[in-house]
Amino acid sequence: MTAKSTLRSSRTAVGLALAGALALSGCASNDATAPKDTPAASAGDGGSGAQQPDVNGDGKVVIGVLSPGDINDKGYYQSFVDSADAFAKEKGWTVIKRGSVPVGDALAAARALCQQQVDLVALGASELKTAIPASEEAVCAKTAWYVPTSANVDQTPKVLLSADDPNQSMLVAGYAAGLKMKASGDTRAGFITGVKADFSVAAATAFLAGIREVIPKAELTSTYTGDFNDSAKAKEATQAQISQGIKVIYPYLGGATDTSARLANENDVLTLTPGTDRCASTSPTYDISVVFSPGDYFRAGLEEFAKNNLKMGTTRTWQLGVDPFPTVKICKPAGDEEQQLADFMAKIGSKEIDPKAEVERLG
Repeated sequence: MTAKSTLRSSRTAVGLALAGALALSGCASNDATAPKDTPAASAGDGGSGAQQPDVNGDGKVVIGVLSPGDINDKGYYQSFVDSADAFAKEKGWTVIKRGSVPVGDALAAARALCQQQVDLVALGASELKTAIPASEEAVCAKTAWYVPTSANVDQTPKVLLSADDPNQSMLVAGYAAGLKMKASGDTRAGFITGVKADFSVAAATAFLAGIREVIPKAELTSTYTGDFNDSAKAKEATQAQISQGIKVIYPYLGGATDTSARLANENDVLTLTPGTDRCASTSPTYDISVVFSPGDYFRAGLEEFAKNNLKMGTTRTWQLGVDPFPTVKICKPAGDEEQQLADFMAKIGSKEIDPKAEVERLG
């Protein structure tokens, strides 16, 4: 099935880019000047107006993290809790975390965190946006909120939104794949993901558009397994695409990513990562790292939280080609591939290339 769809601004996990895709997507610049704060509502220090990081004033700092995915997936979802754990250890803070939270349970899970006296509620991906109404309730009155988004979450006064544009990272992911495909003479690529939703279809569309920047007549076979974490389904989908002769496969998955990549490795099929830099990974190996991990952005957010600078009611937007993340890396570039990729990303950063327009034109 060729991915043809009107692109809509949404990423889960974007996330993973999204799925994933917060497409947000590992370490981002901790310099407050790197990402810019974009006012979206009246800013405040925290949910209660108290000083961060001890928003509730109980003498300790507790970070509460809710994730819709497997927080041990070695990828998109795990990066978020790893960032929280690492930063909390440095500061002597405590982290309470819960993974695989069903969307229908998000609101109750957020209330439960607030009852445990957390100072910051952090959502691992925008699928859990149904938790946000708790930020306006008495139980969460003394909390700050950090929420990844890709224009699919409404701004509210007591929530900070962290955003990137999944068009950017997915278009560049396709461009990088296109460079490798051109070198090997391939014209078909594969895309394997979980549920067929706006964000996953949009990710596939942008990926195809990026490939067509290099190979105008390229085609993309997209497979929706219905589950980002089901390894058996991912393996079946990967084998099916390999059997069709596809030599580049993007496992845009969660916990099932490595299963797909290992099978691809066994069949000399190139792979890409859904959010993290795994060029150093040896089992499985990856050929292209598409880096939009929410953990990178969250680390920078926690730095600001520690300084009482995390402004509720604002949106922080990350720009490919300007900020350290998101970005894309070819793990073992050949010839001038690395320079071509760098030039393409720089043109996006300078706005010489409009990713949305390119996706509409080529996707």
